[in-house]
Amino acid sequence: MNKQTIQRDALEKYLASILDINRFRDYCPNGLQVEGRPDIRTLVTGVTASRALIEAAIELDADAIMVHHGYFWRNEDPRVLGPKHRRLKMLLSHEINLFAYHLPLDMHPELGNNAQLAKILQLEADGRFGENDIGWMGTATEIATVGELAASIEKSLGRKPLVIGDASQKIGRIGWCTGAAQNYLADAVAAGASTYLSGEISEPTVHLARETGVAYISCGHHATERYGVKALGEHVSSEFCIVHYFVDIDNPV
Repeated sequence: MNKQTIQRDALEKYLASILDINRFRDYCPNGLQVEGRPDIRTLVTGVTASRALIEAAIELDADAIMVHHGYFWRNEDPRVLGPKHRRLKMLLSHEINLFAYHLPLDMHPELGNNAQLAKILQLEADGRFGENDIGWMGTATEIATVGELAASIEKSLGRKPLVIGDASQKIGRIGWCTGAAQNYLADAVAAGASTYLSGEISEPTVHLARETGVAYISCGHHATERYGVKALGEHVSSEFCIVHYFVDIDNPV
């Protein structure tokens, strides 16, 4: 198939529509964050708009980068200094567009991080919980215990998860939310979860998990959020016949 181009503004409009970005009050702007060349033939996707990802995009002669974690977060220092200056300078000097989608990508029912993690881990979703229904609830029909689930996660995600709870405990109902979603544990418990999966864990979360008897499996922020942006890039590539590369910049967190 001959690869084609899509206009930057047309792609931004399309993504705004399918991700329903106006629905969300987010911590950062969703959509085009840095303007580059008007036509896009090659798209690079990755989890975070780090310097390493930009360098990879330059090597691949990309016209655009699309990420889950972009720039201009609420309450961050607005000055363009240090690493921020170097990242923006690289994007602007090479005329590379930067698109970023945070909560809209977490919550998309098919391409989102929660949906794609469920697909990778073979979880069956049947409910939601938390603010804006950000968390997903369901079951793992082929797995019985927390230890078995942790082993499956390690095999699927390529990293050993941190488990709070007894490995022999029955998994029961599972709640999950990718990334830094440890604060949704109480919502998952209220919704009836016996096991909770997230990317990160914090000190208070450990005590809450122990005191409620809910097994907590921390799978890694990066590890749980690789799949949404990759799926979105593959969707865009298929829809508009442009070149797409997913670049996974390793991150142990």
